[in-house]
Parts: sequence; structure tokens; C-alpha cells
Amino acid sequence: MLVWIPILFTILTSIIGTIFSHTLRFDYLMPAELFPIALIGSPLLLWAAKRARSHQKLIGWGLAAAVIFLVGGQALAVVTGLASGATPPTGWPWILMLSSITFYSLALIEIGIAGVLLVKKLYLLKKL
Repeated sequence: MLVWIPILFTILTSIIGTIFSHTLRFDYLMPAELFPIALIGSPLLLWAAKRARSHQKLIGWGLAAAVIFLVGGQALAVVTGLASGATPPTGWPWILMLSSITFYSLALIEIGIAGVLLVKKLYLLKKL
């Protein structure tokens, strides 16, 4: 599923980078950078959920939360000067921006789990 790609690529590149450099490497911004992929997958998953009449609210609210947290975090970074480098990455602006990216990533994981549950339900119904 397309929704999982930003999370899985982050984990995969982190593992590979850590192995080759012998230092922990983790690009916490990668899920946000790969948002276009999630933006393609989430509406498709929502469409499938509406057709199946299952998990619509879970996927819909997850998509709304992901967009709000990502846009909110970016707006906060621009307003506080973190995006331009005018403000050093410390203090409450940095914590709020990191929290927003974290909640965005958690929303993507929630959408992905809802997608897995949807597929599981559809295949179980098919077998019965």
C-alpha cells in the first residue's frame, strides 16, 4: 500500500545507513518529504473503504490528521523562522515542529493499519 512507503523507506534507509556508517542514521523528515506518495495512497484507500462500507471514519480522520499535522508543522516552521534558519533548532518552536512531524508519521501509521484491517476484512468476507 502506498501509505506505508514513507514509513518503510524511512526505516529501510535508516537501517542501511546505520549499518554502513556504524553510526545511528535516521532521517525523521523523510515521511514528510514523501508526502506526495501518501497523498496518492490515502484517498485511494478512503475510496476503497467507502466502496466496502468499512473503516471509512478511521481512514478519513487519519488522512485529515496527517494533512493538518504536516501543514501545521510546516507553517509553524515558517512563522517561527526554523525553516529559514533565522531561529536555531532549540526551544519550544523546535519541540512543536518535531511533535507535529511525529504526529504526522503516527497518522500515516494509523492509516496504514486501517488499510491492513480493511484488506483483512474484505478477504475474510470473501472466504466466507
